[in-house]
Amino acid sequence: MKKALFFDIDGTLVSFETHRIPTSAVDALHTARQNGHKIFIATGRPGMIINNLAALGDDLIDGYITMNGAYCFAGDHVIHKNSIPEEDVQTLGHLSTEHDFPCIFVSEHDICVCHPNELVNKVFQDMLHVGTLPVRSIAEATSREIFQMTPFITPEQEAYTIHLLPHCESGRWFPAFSDIVAKGNSKQRGIDEIISYFGISLEDTVAFGDGGNDISMLKHAAIGVAMGNANPEVKEVADYVTDTVDKDGLYKAMRHLQLI
Repeated sequence: MKKALFFDIDGTLVSFETHRIPTSAVDALHTARQNGHKIFIATGRPGMIINNLAALGDDLIDGYITMNGAYCFAGDHVIHKNSIPEEDVQTLGHLSTEHDFPCIFVSEHDICVCHPNELVNKVFQDMLHVGTLPVRSIAEATSREIFQMTPFITPEQEAYTIHLLPHCESGRWFPAFSDIVAKGNSKQRGIDEIISYFGISLEDTVAFGDGGNDISMLKHAAIGVAMGNANPEVKEVADYVTDTVDKDGLYKAMRHLQLI
């Protein structure tokens, strides 16, 4: 039976150590596609900073879940988008200014940061290899429709902040920040939107991930695979735990599941 395969990027497809997709994973995805399976990306990144998948080629990926499910597309067709209510956007903008923490605001085709500091540069340049983000004022950043907000706050600050954003939910896949989207958006929601569009049954889905924002899709897909480098709470919800991304974990999992 042909499957729909959903892959997180950072820590799943792409190594945090090398910032590359292991050759074994590239080969595995191409073989899976040759075997008739559909290939989808499911990431917290917005589309404009998905810059680390070139090794897969231009025609391998059938569709994308981005911004943790807030924005999904296939080719030029937008399958699903759900922005954050303006009042919550303004509230987080005010908190960012009042407490002087950096916050990234993502619209449909734009990304910027307010109140940046050295941590933002370190994370996005050194660890995620995104480069320097445009710096804007809160007023300018929040003047457009926003789909994702990424404050650089601690888990304790996150617990306080999310209570002030009644229309939002948050997820943390990297220790330095949290991704905030409108309630109802998640990678689980993204899977449902994608398979509805392509006419695929949930029974024919497999999800691969390593971070906290992958938990919903690992639980929701027919088979959820956690990477060996995943946090314990991610492994707990998975149907299968493979090796780390740097030790050919994707290849090993796909062989185990007889996808390749």
